[in-house]
Amino acid sequence: MTIATARSFSSGIEVKDALREQDYIADDEFAVVVHLATALGRPLLLEGPAGVGKTELAKSLAAIGGRKLVRLQCYEGLDDNRSLYEWDYAKQLLHVQMLRDRISDQVSEFDSVAEASKFLADQDFGLYSENFLSVRPLLEAILSPEPVVLLVDEVDRTEESMEALLLEILAEQQITIPEVGTFVARSQPWVILTSNDTRELSPALKRRCLHYHLGYPTSEREREIVTARAPEVDQATASEVVELARILRDLPLRKSPSISEVIDAARAATVLAASGLGASSDAKVRDILLAALLKYSSDVTLAKERFDGKVLESPLESPVRSSDAPVERATVASRPANTTTAVFRGTGGRDSNQPGVRGGSGLRSSR
Repeated sequence: MTIATARSFSSGIEVKDALREQDYIADDEFAVVVHLATALGRPLLLEGPAGVGKTELAKSLAAIGGRKLVRLQCYEGLDDNRSLYEWDYAKQLLHVQMLRDRISDQVSEFDSVAEASKFLADQDFGLYSENFLSVRPLLEAILSPEPVVLLVDEVDRTEESMEALLLEILAEQQITIPEVGTFVARSQPWVILTSNDTRELSPALKRRCLHYHLGYPTSEREREIVTARAPEVDQATASEVVELARILRDLPLRKSPSISEVIDAARAATVLAASGLGASSDAKVRDILLAALLKYSSDVTLAKERFDGKVLESPLESPVRSSDAPVERATVASRPANTTTAVFRGTGGRDSNQPGVRGGSGLRSSR
């Protein structure tokens, strides 16, 4: 088997240029953080809204680094059997059946059950060894002889107990299996963790990582992303669709448009224009494009009310802003977690009236 040769980077600019070759448009600051994570061998935790390029960074990083991508998709109820390893019981049973006749002959030599039982207890039948492990993503990244990028995607969807399982990997790049021993990484993995800010992550996990908040890009960068990922879209259409997305992101939506959805909308606008339906700046076409940008009927209704309730010089004219910087939305991770005092606020106690105590983007077409 041929082992891939991993690539290293000497600077953030080199990382930025390499990512651009994969149509991943990163700004200077973000590229430097990515370079530091790879150079220092530290896990990189990316937090921010869904669809701003967190997952795509891991994919692009694997491509430019000549590494294998190992992905653990997190979900509620994920445990060590699905993330670390589990024993192949069918294979173990087959192994025992193959040894059964030989074991029976040896046990028959003993006069008592106690002696036979002691004999069996002292034997090592090899049932708990690496040969009988069913490898899951985390252990796969540790055992891989070739360099890997380990992506722990949407870690905020798991329970805190799952975070505890990650600590040994993040800090020491090893996994301990009680029945076998400790497996140290055969090659140093690049670890990317992503979070959509649905809950606050534990300080223990954050302490072991470099951290970067990845938000929505500026209009200029988003236009660059759209034209890079959808070359068939002209600059004018890209600008109009990007501006429409910026207006929508200013509204109190259940789900704001992601970068991949903006790319889909730009492609849709190009198809509609080719079919003669009209330009993306037309109100009729704009309403059709909401099907690509918004995923909830309540959001569509809110958006249409916003456009119908205000006369604009252009259907895609955005509200006046002091700068072109992306708007930061409030997230769970941006606020301190509630403490017990806050939870029981107003339920009694010595002082029930006392207020409770509260404890640049790199983007591609997908996440």
